[in-house]
Amino acid sequence: MAEQRPIVVAIFGPTGIGKTAVALALADLLRERGADPLAVSADALQVYRGLETLSGAADAHEQERLEHRLLSFVPVTEPFSVGEYAPLAHMEIDTALASGRTPIVVGGTGLYLRAALTKLDLKPPPSPTARERWQQRMREAGPEALHAELAEHAPWAVETIPATDRSRIVRALELLEMGALERPGEEAGESQLWTSDTRHPTLLAGLVMEREALYRRIDERVDEMVAGGAAVEVQTAEQAGASHTARKALGYEDLLTGDIEAMKRRTRNYAKRQLTWMRKLAGVRTIDVTGRDPGDVAAEIARLI
Repeated sequence: MAEQRPIVVAIFGPTGIGKTAVALALADLLRERGADPLAVSADALQVYRGLETLSGAADAHEQERLEHRLLSFVPVTEPFSVGEYAPLAHMEIDTALASGRTPIVVGGTGLYLRAALTKLDLKPPPSPTARERWQQRMREAGPEALHAELAEHAPWAVETIPATDRSRIVRALELLEMGALERPGEEAGESQLWTSDTRHPTLLAGLVMEREALYRRIDERVDEMVAGGAAVEVQTAEQAGASHTARKALGYEDLLTGDIEAMKRRTRNYAKRQLTWMRKLAGVRTIDVTGRDPGDVAAEIARLI
C-alpha cells in the first residue's frame, strides 16, 4: 500500500522560537501550490480573551495573513481544560479538511498538540447545564460548603484543592458527578499520549534552536511583551477574577509583582520542558532554525509534505 501523504501539518516548538512566523511563511508557500491553509492553535493559554500579548497569540496583522482558529474565545474568568479543547480542535481540523483546506496546527503546549492530532482518553467536558448548576450552587452555598461536600465523596481530591478555589471545586464536583474524577496515580490518556497514531496523516515539524540563541530570543520577547502591555493585561484579568487556569499563563504571577527577571527565568525553564516533551513525540521531524529566516524554514517543511 502506498504511503499516505500528510494532509495536516503541525508545527511544535519552545516559546519564542518563531512558530507563528514559520506558519505564516508556510501558508504563503502552500497557497502557491493551490492550497487554502488555516491555522489551528494548540496552546493552553492563547484560548483566553484578554491575554493575547502575554500568551504570544497571533496579532491582527498576522491573522489577516493567515486565518487562525481557537484563539481568544474563552473569557479569562472561566476555567478551561484539554478535555474541552480536544473536541473543538477535532471539529476545526475535520471541517477544514472536508472543505478542502489545509490545517496547520501550531502550538507550544504539548498536551494540546497531542489532543488535537490524536484520540486521547481525556476528562470529558461538562454539559453547559451541569456547569451552570454547579456554579449556581457555588454562588448560593459558597466554596467552603462545596469543598466539604467534595471531601465527603472524594476525600483524596480535596488534598490538592484549597477550600477557597471556587473554579477547581466546581470542576472536581462536575467530574465526580460524571464518574471521571481521577484518584491519585491515575493519568487519563497517558497510555495513548506518545502514540504514533494520528487521526489524519500528519507531518509534525519540531523546531529547535541553539540553546543560547533561544534564551536571547526569549529574553527579548519578554521585554517586547512588557513593552506591549502584558502587565496591563494581567492586572485587568486579575481585577476581573481570572480563573485558576488563566492564572497559569507564563509570567502572570511575575507581572503581578513586577519581577521581569523572574518571568524571563521561568520562560527559559519552560522552554527546556517543551524541548524535553518534543523529544518524546513520535514521528517528529526536527528542524534546526538557528540563524535561519522563517521563509527558509517554511520551505524545508514544504519539501517534507
